[in-house]
Amino acid sequence: MTLSARFILPGEAAGEVLATTEPLSFWGGVDPATGLVIDVHHPLAGQSMAGRILVMPGTRGSCTGSGVLLDMALNGKAPAALVFSEPEDVVTLGAMIAAGMFGRPLPVLRLSPEAHALLARSRTARITGDTLEADGLTLPIAPQATGALDLTDRDRAMLEGAEGEATAQAMRILCAMAVNQGATRLIDVTQGHIDGCIYASPANLTFAEKMADMGAKVRIPTTMNAISVDHANWRAQGVPPVFGGPAQRLADAYVRMGCQPTFTCSPYLLDTAPAEGEMIAWSESNAVIYANSVLGARTAKHPDFLDLCTAMTGRAPLSGVYLDENRQAARILDIDLPEGFDDAFWPLIGWLAGKAAPDRIPLLRGLAAAKPTPENLKALCAAFGTTSAAPMLHVEGVTPEAHRVAPGADHAPVTLADMAAGWRTLNDGPEAVDLVAIGSPHASILECRALADALAGRAVAVPTIVTAGRAVMEQARAEGTLARLTDAGVQVLPDLCWCSISEPVFPPGTRALMTNSGKYAHYGPGLSGRAVRFGGLSACAEAAVGGLAPRTLPSWLS
Repeated sequence: MTLSARFILPGEAAGEVLATTEPLSFWGGVDPATGLVIDVHHPLAGQSMAGRILVMPGTRGSCTGSGVLLDMALNGKAPAALVFSEPEDVVTLGAMIAAGMFGRPLPVLRLSPEAHALLARSRTARITGDTLEADGLTLPIAPQATGALDLTDRDRAMLEGAEGEATAQAMRILCAMAVNQGATRLIDVTQGHIDGCIYASPANLTFAEKMADMGAKVRIPTTMNAISVDHANWRAQGVPPVFGGPAQRLADAYVRMGCQPTFTCSPYLLDTAPAEGEMIAWSESNAVIYANSVLGARTAKHPDFLDLCTAMTGRAPLSGVYLDENRQAARILDIDLPEGFDDAFWPLIGWLAGKAAPDRIPLLRGLAAAKPTPENLKALCAAFGTTSAAPMLHVEGVTPEAHRVAPGADHAPVTLADMAAGWRTLNDGPEAVDLVAIGSPHASILECRALADALAGRAVAVPTIVTAGRAVMEQARAEGTLARLTDAGVQVLPDLCWCSISEPVFPPGTRALMTNSGKYAHYGPGLSGRAVRFGGLSACAEAAVGGLAPRTLPSWLS
């Protein structure tokens, strides 16, 4: 048995152990104001991690988890320590920012799997400067890794302050994360995508305004994720200034730093989408997975805050899926292809694939005959990111790097029975729905047309909201699709998306909603506090018109 422990970030802590064998997305899974786990699908749902030694293999899901952890550290609701058994970047970076920029140290440890399993069975634990003590377990803790980075002259100049304190701070963060990831050097990246512009917590604003006030500027073309309000219209929509004001200030801080106000979680729909093999630095989990998997571009799943650091320096750690050997599938999923399936099949399969490969890149086999469209793959990748920590997947016969399979890859099936069980899990709500939610990730022009076609001139009976990027909205307006939707009573909103929408834009009287998004079906109950129904775009249109979503399996699963 190998028992070992190493500091990723040093510190001291003591407290009750809170352990799980299932990774968790802090964003969408944890309320930063209370420390409570709000992901209703997670074994720790309803538990508080505040002040406890959190023991889990790693994290999954959203890149915004770093901001959630930072906010928890600043408001006193963070775990006393984070103990992982796998490499972890997202909340580790939040802890790094908390200690380095705000003087709030929070120890982060990585244990061997055997030691991690022993600690998980303990009731309490204590971490000192060099020892981990728990029930029947005493382990020496090795110090932080101090791997040497081969920096260029320009890297060193930025690190030493030649381009200002903000750039020096960005390089310090970047180099620390590179060492944590085992990188030996940095590489040039051609474009960035910022996820930290979502007002997930006050900490996101605190960090961004501090960097902007220091004179931070991006040096590569950098797009921005969806934000938390409709930038131009939030006041007219009744959003309280206590929320709308900070959310707008956060977006504006990134624009001041030179980011493009694209405000979309689907940057791959823009005409600036990267080419196959292009080295980029994107954040936002669905965008990262789509870029790597479908476009064949290369980007790590950069945590919030690191996304800005890479955009400011034009550099990223050469590690993870920037390297060929780390883009191989380690698990082959053989998928039963049902007859007569609709578009709901793709997010369902993405969600199940993440469940089946929570910690490794999978190859999905059996889907080529279905000829998935970019919209199908968008839905698949987004749902996959809710249940897996992997930054990409492969689809045999479809995605450009599906030939990359590790020699020792294992196999697992995804059966029709698995699909039926997954469908029931994502359809826990009642038949009566009060809201239809489309656009997580942001809807494409083809999805907007498809919804208009499915409504076929009928008026919606319940609030129906589509979120889409500004570029898609302009195209929809120019071709008449936007008018078709609005004439039917559909509201089409720019800038924000379902994973950041809040009341009163989210209709306050809603008890249950329906969505075509596997991502929002997963996160929606925790984020909105409402019951959720899930189905294809046509089923969503019928629910919009009739207010009902029958609690039966779709015909292709019956």
